[in-house]
Amino acid sequence: MTINPHLRSVVAVRATVPDDAFTASALGTRREGSGVVIRDNGLVLTIGYLITEAEEVWLTDHSGRVVPAHALAYDQESGFGLVQALAPLGLPAVTLGDAAKAKVGDAVVLTDGVGQSVQSRIVTKQEFAGYWEYLLDEAIFIAPAHPSWGGAALFGEDGKLLGIGSLRLQMSRNGDVADINMVVPINLLPPILDDLLTRGQVARPPRPWLGALSAESDGKVVVMSVTEGGPAAKAGLRQGDVISDVRDGEVDGLADFYRKLWDSGPAGAEIPMRVVRDGRETWLRVKSADRASFLRKPHLQ
Repeated sequence: MTINPHLRSVVAVRATVPDDAFTASALGTRREGSGVVIRDNGLVLTIGYLITEAEEVWLTDHSGRVVPAHALAYDQESGFGLVQALAPLGLPAVTLGDAAKAKVGDAVVLTDGVGQSVQSRIVTKQEFAGYWEYLLDEAIFIAPAHPSWGGAALFGEDGKLLGIGSLRLQMSRNGDVADINMVVPINLLPPILDDLLTRGQVARPPRPWLGALSAESDGKVVVMSVTEGGPAAKAGLRQGDVISDVRDGEVDGLADFYRKLWDSGPAGAEIPMRVVRDGRETWLRVKSADRASFLRKPHLQ
């Protein structure tokens, strides 16, 4: 693979979040990761959990120069976050690639904001359902994994940006376990970018949110925990509950659960769910909410 001249456009991102922020207990108040310059005016694309509810953001380039920045927007559905540098970065914007054309087996490089790169390959492209009520129709998975994946930039062999690092997971194949990175594909950005820049959010009705962290086990959706003060907690959903039906439809795995939940109406809709608890079935009615209403809002500049 040829050396990508855009690697220096990947910067370190450091965010500070108030102690009383909604996400402080889950994500911490000091968050560090990476981002990549996507416009010459210092607009930086990162992964949204780094900057959610941030009151202070700093960017550091590969030379060690530190620049103040502003958390501009966070899109719940894609997981992308935008940061605007408040002083000139002097770094060129990277070129966006086409993640849809990237193939399993393609050579890629995942680069973080301190200049560390990992030469990897795409091991699969498939649906990803996250425990925090998050779903991608087709995420990119690469190996070997980068140890500092959050907000890192994934480049293809042509030097174009294919996505933004989100997670490190483990994959089991033929009895061997390997670390892999899940990457959010860049193709999700262009359709929403203008909205994020002008409105701070995408012009679409917010999805209904329950505030339940769930996992899939043998095709069943099991509640791991519920968010204090969230809709699920208020409705009486508990850790260990198995969600078997949403409205009149049987749930077939975590991704199916989310799709049925989001098809039930906009945020605020009441969601009837059949729950198996200690071997007994019961119905709960959860009045969903807009997750963004629980978060501190970024201020548009």
